[in-house]
Parts: sequence; structure tokens; C-alpha cells
Amino acid sequence: MVMPIRSLSSPTGPAGWPELPYEAWRDTCETLHMWTQIVGKIRKVQSPWVNHSWNVPLYVTAHGLTTSPIPYGNRLFQIDFDFVDHQLAIQCSDAPTEVIPLVPRSVADFYHQLFSRLSALGLDIKIHGAPNEVLNPVPFQEDTKHASYDSEAANRFWQVLAQADRVFKQFRGRFIGKCSPVHFFWGSFDLALTRFSGRRAPAFSGSVPNCPDWVMREAYSHEVCSCGFWPGSDALPLPIFYTYAYPEPAGFNTHRVMPETARYDPNFREFILPYEEVRHASSPDQMLLEFLEDAYAAAATLGKWDRQALETTEPIYHT
Repeated sequence: MVMPIRSLSSPTGPAGWPELPYEAWRDTCETLHMWTQIVGKIRKVQSPWVNHSWNVPLYVTAHGLTTSPIPYGNRLFQIDFDFVDHQLAIQCSDAPTEVIPLVPRSVADFYHQLFSRLSALGLDIKIHGAPNEVLNPVPFQEDTKHASYDSEAANRFWQVLAQADRVFKQFRGRFIGKCSPVHFFWGSFDLALTRFSGRRAPAFSGSVPNCPDWVMREAYSHEVCSCGFWPGSDALPLPIFYTYAYPEPAGFNTHRVMPETARYDPNFREFILPYEEVRHASSPDQMLLEFLEDAYAAAATLGKWDRQALETTEPIYHT
């Protein structure tokens, strides 16, 4: 039997880089932020600790985002957001898959539905019941305000993540020092990649709303240059690519980074490149890679990283 081909949202930029104006999907974005926090916290409490909280993010898939396999005793399960068929799938190593349709529903209802399905699979899991890294957090079971799901917008968001994930992985392959995976942090709601110099960093003294200070101190225990994609928020209602360094070396904020449309934002303390500039470029991949390389080079050179030991220009061949 030949199955029908599911249609994707039509891209309006080159090679699948769709438009994603923040204001147009703000409500869905905020709801998805809470939904991904719930799912991410399930991975967090069930997974062994990995440095810099690498045991908590989600990962981009061919249809959306996944927890990857999570241990539960000698069993395995994983939870996948599917932004093509618009469903949440809970797969278990010894039971049929449970599916929850992704439709407009409150965070409270999403929470109830998800934990009901987990219970049906014999997965007794408890999480911290309120979101992190947001102001004025509302407990998930009480959140009836966030209840939007625009399927087309969600699909476009996934398409952007898929493109960014692909290019970030090219960028990651040029570095042979310690480097994070390309992963989606549900707290800050961004796709991120981090390179390390190998040296310890000064103790981090900043703070993030509703996030334990020890988490941030451990995350920034070593010198880093991080890049990522962020869909925007009320603080900056604009989807952007970004790069920052910690600790920020002298001169970083005044360094010229290409392309010319990139700029240093003193409030966020990072270089930003509007997503719209990338998607309208004749070669989005080339523009994004140029931005990532230039901003990293500024951080690594000004920060006196041992670039010769950390970088490679040699291709890796497979036989």
C-alpha cells in the first residue's frame, strides 16, 4: 500500500528557510516553550548527569524534537514532538506507542495528558512542576493561559531548527577541542552549540530567572564561545542567530563581524544576526557560516585560545 505524502508548510525563503515573524506566532511560541519544558524536565530527572547540563536538552529530528532514549530501570522510552504529523509520541521499549495530538490545548491539559499516558506505560515520574528561566512562572498544572497551537507556525519553526541544526553541525566539525552537541535547551528555548578553550573560567556571577545559581556556575565553569538560534521573545521580538563568549575578552564588543548586517547587542552581550537576513541571502548556509566563523574567531583570538590545537581544516574521510 502506498502511503500519501504529508505536505509541509511551503518555504518562502531559499531552500527551505521559511519566514518566522515572532509576533505572528507569539502565542504558539510561548505555549510550545512550556510544553517543551515539561518534556525536557522528564528527561532531566531520569537521565544521568552530564557536565554543563547536557543531559537535559532536546535534539532536532526529521520531524521535530526528541528527548532521545531515556532510561527507566532496565527499560527505555523517549518522547518526540512531531511538527509534521502534529503529535507527541511516547515510545517505550516494551509497550505500544502512546500518541497525543498536538492541537490547541492548555499547558495544564498537556501536562495532565502526558503524565496520564506515562502512567499507562508504567512510568512513574515526577518533575519540578513549574517552568525555569522565565519571569513569573505559573505551575504547569495551573497554566490555562498558554493554550495556542498554530500547526503551520510550529512546522515553520521546526524547519528553521532543521536548517540551523544542519549548518551548526558543519561548523562543529571544524573544531577538535571539547565541543557540545547541537542541542535544544528548553529553558532558554534555543538551539545551541558551544566550543571550549580548555581553560577554567572565572566564577560566573550572573543570574537567570528561576534557575538555580549553581546550574549557571557549572555551565560556565570553563571558557566558552557559544552560538545558536533563538526565535525571539517580548524582550527582543525578532528571530536571531547569536554568538557570545564567556568570559568576554576585551575588544570583543567592538570587533567587526561579518556579514555587515551582524551587530553586537550590549543588552544581550552577544553578536546577533537577524534570521531574516540569512533566509533572504543568496546562500543562507554561506552567510550563517561566515557569521559563526567570524564571531568565534574574534572570541578565540582576543581570548588567546590555542587555535592551532583546537581547529582543523582537514576533511575527515570515511572508508
